[in-house]
Amino acid sequence: MPHILDTPIEYLKGISPEKANILKREKNIYTYRDLLEYYPYRYVDRSKFTAISELADANTFVQLKGKFIKLEEIGQNKGKRLVGLFQDESGIIEVVWFNSIKWIKDFIKTQEIYVLFDKPNLFNGKFNFTHPEIETLNSYLNSGKQGYQALYNTSEKMKQKGLDSRGILRLTQQLLQTIKKEDVIEILPSYLLQKYRLPEKYLSTLHIHQPPSLQDQQAALRRMKFEELFILQLQLVRLRLLRTKEQGIILPEVGEYFNDFYHHHLPFSLTNAQKRVLKEIRKDTMGGFQMNRLLQGDVGSGKTIVALLTMLMGIGNGYQAAMMAPTEILAQQHFTSIQELAQPLNLRIEILTGSIKGKKRTAILQALENGEIDILIGTHALIEPTVAFKNLGIVVIDEQHRFGVEQRAQLRNKAEIPPHILVMTATPIPRSLAMVFYGDLDYSVIDELPPGRKPIKTLHRTDAHRLSVYGFMHDEIAKGRQIYVVYPLIEESEKSDLASLMEGYDSLCKIFPRPQYQISIVHGKMKSEFKDIEMQQFVNHKTHIMVATTVIEVGVNVPNASVMVIENAERFGLSQLHQLRGRVGRGAEQSFCILMSGQKLSNESKIRIQTMCDTNDGFKISEVDLDLRGPGNIEGTQQSGDIQLKISNLAIDKAILEEARNAAISLLESDPDLQQAGHAGLKYYFTHQANLKGEWSQIL
Repeated sequence: MPHILDTPIEYLKGISPEKANILKREKNIYTYRDLLEYYPYRYVDRSKFTAISELADANTFVQLKGKFIKLEEIGQNKGKRLVGLFQDESGIIEVVWFNSIKWIKDFIKTQEIYVLFDKPNLFNGKFNFTHPEIETLNSYLNSGKQGYQALYNTSEKMKQKGLDSRGILRLTQQLLQTIKKEDVIEILPSYLLQKYRLPEKYLSTLHIHQPPSLQDQQAALRRMKFEELFILQLQLVRLRLLRTKEQGIILPEVGEYFNDFYHHHLPFSLTNAQKRVLKEIRKDTMGGFQMNRLLQGDVGSGKTIVALLTMLMGIGNGYQAAMMAPTEILAQQHFTSIQELAQPLNLRIEILTGSIKGKKRTAILQALENGEIDILIGTHALIEPTVAFKNLGIVVIDEQHRFGVEQRAQLRNKAEIPPHILVMTATPIPRSLAMVFYGDLDYSVIDELPPGRKPIKTLHRTDAHRLSVYGFMHDEIAKGRQIYVVYPLIEESEKSDLASLMEGYDSLCKIFPRPQYQISIVHGKMKSEFKDIEMQQFVNHKTHIMVATTVIEVGVNVPNASVMVIENAERFGLSQLHQLRGRVGRGAEQSFCILMSGQKLSNESKIRIQTMCDTNDGFKISEVDLDLRGPGNIEGTQQSGDIQLKISNLAIDKAILEEARNAAISLLESDPDLQQAGHAGLKYYFTHQANLKGEWSQIL
């Protein structure tokens, strides 16, 4: 028998089929449970009143108490409106209605005391209200609204159908009156509720939507966050336990290719951090279970060499290796660098992307299936059903913008025994994010730069210092160095950005005239062949300056480039600034990153720029990025197959996440199959509620 909370949302009183469809489309609310789990984003204290003279913000809900001293109909037909003057002890404000004019006019009595609740509008320098929530003071006092009222995010389409914040609140209140305590199944074991001082699920459900007090709301919020993160960590930890019980490829030795490359062809000495990571990888590949390891390393820390050595371990034991990148540019970059590094080993290395078609593609697929290809580098094309390996043993995934858990799992089907998987992150991520998005993997961190690398000096300069920046660029070019100048073409369709880039290019051509200076230009609107020619000119030292958009964030490796000038730096996120800065500092010479901006900066922009000037540590930068932007806006965290958090915020919930993960580990160590009576609620959740797919369903 279906659970009452699985009832379709259209069965709730007050929801028409049209409203139900909008809730489904706009907010994925399909059932009663979905509505209960559509949590408020903020609360308003309705025990307090604001004086009209104190109104200061058009984006904040306020509550007024006063009388209507005038009510008048203005205009005709479609332009008709009802205008009232509302007065309290501090002043007067205009209130306007365009709909339900007759009902409102009959309802309002002058000299009666009313309570208005809404966001004020600011028009011609004056505040007013349009269609506020209105009731008599007596009705307000008897309604129980004097506590904290929940506010819900909505959309314009929802508002047009009466599903604004108040509309969602009314539906939620009605649903809460419909269900009983036994309808809300307690998922968390009682010992966890006691240990972490969490209220029960039913009470938390009531108080998250209708909090009697701020303390009740905070307790309910903490409980809901703990449950969400605990369920998530339970799944991820369970996946790790399953993997350690599953047969994996055993690589009994590092092999001749590893030894030959390591002892005779390494372009530089490995850092202690790289050696430590290789030992961790070697231990995994000998253990008899599938390796699933996350390799975190800052820009320029040497992840590619570790990836190549890992693949050579597999090849030396008779297996094939694959390397998967998220974009063709990055796949091509890996192909070029791996080919160059491995050239003395006489291996067959191929690249497979969506643009490789016809006979060439067929030949690659045939050679791969016959075992003639040692390393295949490519994009998502590698996980297509038509791609078959003869003996796949090692897979390296470069998650520049992250593949999801499900996409990683598809690689399991490429071999009879699951291949070892090494996941590299191009941008360091905070521990809290790693625990959520990579909680099923083991961690390795390269926290040391190769010897001889000097830290990049980052400077902030405004337009007033532009001439001195040009002088500095002249000096660096005179030393034989090259320079990047990057413009924020965030959207390729933004004509103003393209114009800004072209104006900058023209200005630089005047400051650095031909034939003494040569300048390349690269942007997303150029054809690929012209883009490649311009990039190659810069790579081959035939041009002194490359003027570009963020297309050079990946795909260009020029050790001779020592200066990165980023125009309008305030328009870039921290992660992107850090990635762009990583284009320089690849040689032995001192490198510089100059962040150009206007004089006026928002507080957030100031923090971003100051952070870049203060540190080169990608992990510290990512922590600031998380705090500033929240996980919902971080690049790559909202892709298919990824985890969606309904109520938790990783920027502020790190402590709760730690508690939830520890609790999940402890529970699974004592009861991995959830057989104990105290875990019945959890077992019910994963059996009936979780709606998990693929590998995630292996929780039971």
